[in-house]
Amino acid sequence: MSSRGTNASSGMGVAEHSKTTYMELQRKKVYRYLIFKIDEKKNEVVVEKTGGPAESYEDFTASLPENDCRYAVYDFDFVTSENCQKSKIFFIAWCVHFSVGLILYLQ
Repeated sequence: MSSRGTNASSGMGVAEHSKTTYMELQRKKVYRYLIFKIDEKKNEVVVEKTGGPAESYEDFTASLPENDCRYAVYDFDFVTSENCQKSKIFFIAWCVHFSVGLILYLQ
């Protein structure tokens, strides 16, 4: 039995490690960002790189490939106008073939 979930329409799965790593970013703040790639042999999404909590947005963007597509999650910390510390998680589809980046807010 496979340890990955498969999307019925695409046949693309998500590796169990990808799911648990995302949960560690979301719940435990273990990572600042995650970069995912598609493993074409396994037909699933796998974690390619993780960034520690002290890493910056510049570290994140420097980790994205210049000539390939990736998916990523970035945990953005900020302070509101009421001086409250907040965090928002963004999903990013990085595809340089089209010179387009797509950012979606996850929380």
